[in-house]
Amino acid sequence: MSKEAPRDNIKGGAWLLADMALNIWALGIVKALGLGYPAAQIVFLRAAIGLLLLSPWILRSRAQFATVPDLKLQILRVGLSAATLTASYFAISRVPLALFTTMNFTRPLVVMVLAAVLLRERITRAQWGAAAIAMIGVVIAIDPYSTALGPGLLALALLILTGSGAVIVTRRLRDTPTIVLMTFYTLGLGLCTLPFALWSWQPIPPNHLSPLLAIGVFAQSAQACFLRAHYNGDAGVLSVLGYMSLPLSTAAGYFAFGEVPTLRFYAGATLVVLAAASLTLSRRRRPVMRVR
Repeated sequence: MSKEAPRDNIKGGAWLLADMALNIWALGIVKALGLGYPAAQIVFLRAAIGLLLLSPWILRSRAQFATVPDLKLQILRVGLSAATLTASYFAISRVPLALFTTMNFTRPLVVMVLAAVLLRERITRAQWGAAAIAMIGVVIAIDPYSTALGPGLLALALLILTGSGAVIVTRRLRDTPTIVLMTFYTLGLGLCTLPFALWSWQPIPPNHLSPLLAIGVFAQSAQACFLRAHYNGDAGVLSVLGYMSLPLSTAAGYFAFGEVPTLRFYAGATLVVLAAASLTLSRRRRPVMRVR
């Protein structure tokens, strides 16, 4: 691992805001075009572009691939991540952007529960209480009068579960070099989704090609910005700043797609964010993964 870098929360916050903006742009394109293409096809294109962008870093760091620890866990992480991103791209085309972001804030709480069950981590009463409050917030935020209770919400629930599982597995791989994790993730996405993409491939008209390829550029750039944010800033500060993604995605949904959240949604989202924030702030500070 590299030496501890001096903390610069302003620079770290700027990188994190760039990460959020790039992610919203990528998801916005998926939302705009996703109904016309299978989710697996979009994920495959995202992985292909991401691998192309990663290739110079892979070549420069090829010595770190000499030994890959815990290959079975690496494969499990790839499978969970592929399911998560495919479900994510399927869901974002079918649910409001603000609801999509709010539901993703429940991931730390699901990770907490999975860690208690699978890793035997101790969970306090206050943390269980935060999880209960978040679940109540989800029930309130999902307004059946404005959100269809259909495949989109089911995919959203799936991605939260598989995404949380991927986080648990990644905890067991924290000593793996960052470039190895990123390469397995990106290459694995492509390999996992290629058969499904070929089976259901939809022709891409010329005016859609550039936006679809831009998804990979934005998503991979966002990942790099996220790593740089945590290289520069304190994890505690960045975790709180991360909740800015909710107003940003709500604004994007309103201006780009005409999505107007209800008061019921705001009430539920507030409970979810408060519960997730209380869990984040109650944790002991842990070392974050550094770029090598």
